[in-house]
Amino acid sequence: MAKVEELSGENLYACYQCGKCAAGCLFADHMDLLPNQVLRLVQLSDESVLSSRAPWVCASCLACEVRCPKGVDIAKVMEALRLLVLRTGETGLRLWEIPSGVPQIALVGATRKHTP
Repeated sequence: MAKVEELSGENLYACYQCGKCAAGCLFADHMDLLPNQVLRLVQLSDESVLSSRAPWVCASCLACEVRCPKGVDIAKVMEALRLLVLRTGETGLRLWEIPSGVPQIALVGATRKHTP
């Protein structure tokens, strides 16, 4: 999935699966794949990651990037995955699927993701 690397501008192979991003993710409980699992699937060029809910649940709060010892900006990777899905005319998460009680940043992020 070289397109993800191109769109995000991140070196996806810098990730060595330490799991610190997943440990700090505020929305990990609501994701079907943890952030490090998303990166691993992208590294393996597994296109099943495009049907995952994780990129749509990501609030782009950058907690993962702050914790990453290699400085991988996973929020950029998640955005690249969302762009690839949107280019096909699909969306992965509907606004009414957002869990209740989420922080405002998640609502703002979700609104941006669903604005044409």
